[in-house]
This record gives sequence, C-alpha cells and structure tokens, in this order.
Amino acid sequence: MKRRTLLATAALALGMTVGGGAFAAGMDHVKACFVYVGPIGDGGYTYQHNQGRLDLEKALGDKVETAYQESVPEGADAERVLTQMALGGCNIIFTTSFGYMDATNAVAKKFPDVKFEHATGFKRESPNVSTYNARFYEGRVVQGTIAGMMTKSNKIGYIGSYPIPEVLRGLNAYYLAAKKVNPDVELSVIWAYTWFDPAKEADAAKAMIEQGVDVIAQHTDSTAPLAEAAKTPGVIGFGQASDMAAYKPSPRVTSTIDNWGPYYIKRVQALLDGTYEQTDSWEGIASGEVEIGEITDALPPEVKAAAEAARDAIADGSRHAFTGPINKQDGTAWLADGQTPPDGDLLGMNFYVEGIKGDIPQ
Repeated sequence: MKRRTLLATAALALGMTVGGGAFAAGMDHVKACFVYVGPIGDGGYTYQHNQGRLDLEKALGDKVETAYQESVPEGADAERVLTQMALGGCNIIFTTSFGYMDATNAVAKKFPDVKFEHATGFKRESPNVSTYNARFYEGRVVQGTIAGMMTKSNKIGYIGSYPIPEVLRGLNAYYLAAKKVNPDVELSVIWAYTWFDPAKEADAAKAMIEQGVDVIAQHTDSTAPLAEAAKTPGVIGFGQASDMAAYKPSPRVTSTIDNWGPYYIKRVQALLDGTYEQTDSWEGIASGEVEIGEITDALPPEVKAAAEAARDAIADGSRHAFTGPINKQDGTAWLADGQTPPDGDLLGMNFYVEGIKGDIPQ
C-alpha cells in the first residue's frame, strides 16, 4: 500500500475541527506511542518524526512517557502493533505513514478510550481518530527557484516515490517555480516506487546525472541521492524531510524540514489539559510545520536572495505555490490568471502541469 496518498474526496473538510467535541477529563500523565514505517536512522522522514517524539519528551518532561516501534510494514503487522500498543497502556498513538490508515481506524474502534493520530490520512471513522499533514509542496517553491537559477544544463531532476497526489503536488510546484525563473528548464522524473531504499535512490540520482541533470530534488527518505550528487562536481540537491546537514554546504544547498515536534506537543498537552478534540490539520511554512533549512553560501548571493524571498513570500501569504494561469500537461486550462486552487484540487492532484514531458505511471 502506498504511504501518504491523499485523495480528492478527503479534502473538503481539511483544516477544520471535526465533530466529536473535547475529551473532557484531563490527565496527569500521558503515554504517547509512535509507529514508524522506516528506521529512525533513515536520515529523512522517519528520523524527523522521531525528532518530534524527542521534542515532546523534552517539552513535557515527566508528564509524558513515549514508546515507538520502527520499520512496521503497512499491512496486517500494523494492526498487530497498534493493538499491542493500545493494550500496553498507550493513551495516544501516532501512526506516521499513509498505509497505516485502515489499521488505525480498525484498532481505534476497538479501543475508544485511546486517541489515534494518523499522519497524512483522511479517514476518521471514530471520534478518537484525528489526522494531520504538512504542506511539503510549499518547500518545493524554494527548491525550484534555486534549481532554475543554478542549472547550467537546463536539466533538473526529481526522484519520486510513488505517482500519488502528495508527490505530484511537490513535483509540479518544483517545476513551476523553476520555470518562473528559467523558461528553458526541463524536468526529468524517475519513479523509485519506494519510500526508503538507498540503493534504488542512488541509482536514480546516478541515472539523472548521466543524462546531464545537475540539480536533483527527491521525494524519498534517505540521503543516498545527495551522496551520489556529491560524487560529481557541480551537481546540487536538497535535504528532504530532515535537514541532511552532513551534505552542507554542497551538494545540499538547502532543505525542506518536517517539523512535527510542535504538533506532537500540542496534542499531548491537550490531553493533559482536558481540551483534546478530534481534528484534521494541514499546516505549512507559515506555522513552522514546514521549515526551510539553511540556504548555504554555496549559492551565489542573487540565488540565495531569490530563494529567501520565495520562502518569505510563501510564509506571509503573498505567494501561493500554484497561481494561475496554469494549464495541465495536455494544454487544458486548470487555473485562470491570478487564481489559486482549493485544497480539494491539491489533495486530489493526479496530473502533470504543462511543460513536463512523459506520462504519469498508472
């Protein structure tokens, strides 16, 4: 099952508090548990969720106890792990991968007094299930700006995990931002069909570099693409999900960081206070849930300034990642001049924008 897929049908209620009301009784102590799809040492997505768990411990001290299980497959194993956690005294369980959605909802029905929080999902079949996500695509505006200005070959690359809306949003935002500053830019896409497989990710980066790509973005979880980029002078890339600072100042010239700590702290604090409610959250750069890592001096001053301006404009709301006129790949109109899309369109995105070559795998 593909992690973190978001469907259009899920979108309409996003950002609003969902029915169910507050869970009235406060608590003196909370046991918060986490289920991870990859190893905490992946250097990317799972690593950053675990950093959020550590932030939670630091913020709430002896009021919270945490536990986690890493590398849990998205299937029957997830339901087994969740059941064990619920039986083991977890008061709130964060399931951090899209493929845990059905298991999360199934187990939640059996344990109505346990709170379940599902990352990037949309099903909330019981009052004790909430969902949360981050607007990762906003960070691609910064990356695309850098890519369009820095490429010498006019060939930029994107390593995608699965051709699902979450990944397509980022890919399209990256390309549009690059095209805005460099009309001659061309995008190469390689689908890895994995979230975490360093060998496959490295092979994808190597193939792109051999094709003349000199700026590579990724929506996969390991540092392997950056390690591959480091072998070829002049090739740059970006940290994904975590800072990947080991590759600064180049090839990692900036990063998109998933900052989960504040959300985890807020939700556990709400349990302690007795103000916890079922919610559906989708935050981005403005709230700090998506952070832009240090933009290094490996970039020329004018490129760094343009990247910072893009970041700040997204943060203050003066720029949207998708602002018309934008057509779909087949030339049909999507957004009129100055128009921005509703969240439902973003959550169900299943197309390339005009100018990207190739087909989306089915």
